[in-house]
Amino acid sequence: QVRLVESGGGLVQAGGSLRLSCAASGRTFSSYAMGWFRQAPGREREFVAGISWTGFQSIYTDSVKNRFAISRDNAKQMVYLHMNNLKPEDTAVYYCAASIWGDHPEREYDYWGQGTQVTVSS
Repeated sequence: QVRLVESGGGLVQAGGSLRLSCAASGRTFSSYAMGWFRQAPGREREFVAGISWTGFQSIYTDSVKNRFAISRDNAKQMVYLHMNNLKPEDTAVYYCAASIWGDHPEREYDYWGQGTQVTVSS
């Protein structure tokens, strides 16, 4: 099992940048695929980005391609979401998640953090 704690959210103007961090605890962290999801008010939670356990494969939802980048540091048990050129429609609670399908960040996720709020003003 893995415990996840997000940080780094906040208020930023459109066009700005933020880096979200996710600290993981658990001896098998390096075997998990990791992902970021978000949920805006009144909307369903959506997948944002995922990365395989090796870090060699990453995937993104279309709306964030070329703006967001996911990365991980297995030695530190950290996952990051680098967000650039933020838009008001990126406003949401962002969740870190872990999947036992280490090589398949596109598959279902098993463990979730509590979320961190990102607000982008226009």
